[in-house]
Order: sequence, then C-alpha cells, then structure tokens
Amino acid sequence: MGAGIVGLASAWELAQQGHKVTVIDRAASGAGASRANGAQLSYSYVQPLADASIWRQLPKLLLASDSPLKLRIQADPAQWAWGLSFLAACRNDVSRATTETLLALAERSRAAFDAMLSASQIACDFSATGKLVLYANQESFVAAQRQMLLQRALGSVQEAVDARRCVEIEPALERQEARIAGAIYTPSECAADCFKVCAGLETALRARGVRFMLETEVTGLVSDGLQIRAAQTSTGDIEGDAFVLAMATGSVPLARSIGKRLPVYPLKGYSATVRAATDPFAAPHVSVTDAARKMVFARLGDRLRIAGMAELVGHDNSVPDARIETLLAAGREVFPRASDYATLDRWAGLRPATPTGLPIVGRLAGAPENLLFNTGHGALGFTLAFGTARALLKPLQERRRT
Repeated sequence: MGAGIVGLASAWELAQQGHKVTVIDRAASGAGASRANGAQLSYSYVQPLADASIWRQLPKLLLASDSPLKLRIQADPAQWAWGLSFLAACRNDVSRATTETLLALAERSRAAFDAMLSASQIACDFSATGKLVLYANQESFVAAQRQMLLQRALGSVQEAVDARRCVEIEPALERQEARIAGAIYTPSECAADCFKVCAGLETALRARGVRFMLETEVTGLVSDGLQIRAAQTSTGDIEGDAFVLAMATGSVPLARSIGKRLPVYPLKGYSATVRAATDPFAAPHVSVTDAARKMVFARLGDRLRIAGMAELVGHDNSVPDARIETLLAAGREVFPRASDYATLDRWAGLRPATPTGLPIVGRLAGAPENLLFNTGHGALGFTLAFGTARALLKPLQERRRT
C-alpha cells in the first residue's frame, strides 16, 4: 500500500524473493513526496534533525522571517504531541544513537539500491560525485566536525575542509569562498532523480508480474484482530497473506483505524528545478548542502534541483511563490552562473517524519501480525528506502516458516 519510493522499493525486494505482489496507490507512482525531492542519496551524512544544537537555534528558527524552519501552530493534538516528542529527542545521547542506527541502515540501502540499479538499468540521472556540506560560521563548523568524528568512527569516510579546498572540489563555488567557514566533504555520496527511479521501478516490476492498482484509494483494513484479511479500496476489497503499509503520512489514519498510533507528522519541504548552464564550471557537479539555509543543490543531468526547508504546517500541499523564490534566490547567490533560474518545476511535498528521525519498519506490538510498516523516513526516504525494504524480508520469511 503506497507507490512512492518506499512502497516501490518494498515491492521490488519482495518480488525478488518470489512473493506475488500487488501495489495500490490513490495516485500515480512517485506522485507524492517522491516526485521532486532533494535528490541526494545521503548514505554517509545522516545527522538527524533532532539534535541538541536545535535548542540554541530555536528562537531564530521559529521567529526569523526568512527561517528555513516554520511552525504554524494549529488546534491539532498530533502536531503538539509530535513537537513535544521532537524537542524531547533533541539530546546528544539520542542523536548519537539515531546516527548509529541510520548509518547502518543507509549502508544496507546503498548496497540494495546499487543492486537494483544494476539489475534494472533504470535511467535516472544517477551520479556519484560526492557531497559538500557548507557552514557559514566557525561555531557551526566546529559542531559539524564533532558529528563528522562520530560518523567516521562508525565507518563513514569524510573530511573537514577549508573554503579553498571547497572550491578545488567544486569550482562552481568560487564566488562563495569568502563566505564559507568550512565544510564536511563526503566523496562517496550520490544523487539521482527519485521520480525517474519510481517510474523505472514501475516498468521493471510490471515486467516481473507485479500487479499495479493506481488511482485506487485504500480506505480501510479488514481485520479479525490477529490478521488483516483485506485492504478495502475504492474499487473493492483486495485480499492478501501479508500487507505492507508504506503510504507516507497517509499511513497514520489507516493505522489509527486498527487502533495503532504512529508518531508520524508531515514535514513539508519544497523544491525548484532549473536548467543547468552548459558551461561545465558554472553549475555544480558535486552535491552541495547549505547547512544554514537547510537547502540542497543536486545536479540531475542537464538540470539543477534546489530543495529544502522544513515546515510543520499540517497537511498543506500548497506551493507559495515566496518559498520558491527563496530557493531561487539562494541559487542565484550560491551559484550565480549556474542557471537562468527560470523554473522547470516547482514542488512541495509532505515528508513523513518521526520525532527522532528513525523510520518505523516491520511489525508493531499490538498490530495484526501480518501487517508490516514501512514509513516515517522524513527527509531520508530516498536514501533509506531500499534498506528498510530489505528489513521487511526477515519477518515475512519467519511467517513463511510458521
């Protein structure tokens, strides 16, 4: 249930194991949070949003008019509960534990994604040119180096570099050199067009006999308490031996219908896609993250994707011109010669986030035992999709044996 990157990755891994799979979604494949995300496959740099540094940033993040973090307080108990849980998770010990878990999961995801790409040969503007995370002041750069040392101890290959080295790695940053306090460079990071991956996966899965029921809404689950018997849809009940709930933020109401509360809330992000300049030194080839702006710049063939920001504004899919202009203005400032900045696409997506940043994967206590969850990936959905999909295989293998 769900045809975003997480649902399709789940379908791929299950089909590879010989399961007969049906994919159901109310829209087209990749039409939601997967359609125009930040495009980075951030396997080695996974610092969770819930971090102790948030406390000193909080007044500026919430009150500044140009803040990349926006909170619109609503009469929504789920928003309050999520926000309080998020603040409770903004501790060094929680961040360290989350980082360790995410890095292990991301490494498994890298292997699974690479295997899928090799088997399917999907054309998705894939690149493996590395990533620079830029810091604008010494305080934030020093804090980033602490995170880097933690990640390095857990197996990541990264280095702290100065502004001059940044420009050597990515010449398109030449005009920013004076504004860069330092950066964390990860040479192994990748990027790809997530929507193209979704479209390619649908084609590959159909060729392998996977059934697709798109434009079909899942409206409920038929349960006898111990087992899910069928998914209720707008075109009738769909029976199965096991069910995977991978509907991003849509997983929450469906889980609630069987008495399970998922700590998942929409974290809204935006992107603008523009043409990349033909001058090979004008537009970046290395993926770049601007830590202060919470924005990413990713090269996708002859396009440049600018994405970022995080808003807790409920289920609001609108795309305000002002937010897109913020992205474009950042592009013009950081990479002034990279594009004419006429948008090819403007997008907003609701990333399904948990307070800690850890996705919800597999069985949940008290839920029907043949219902598996795969949601709550936040901004790392593309990065972690194939790792969490493989994590579903073990409980299904156990089910087969019993």
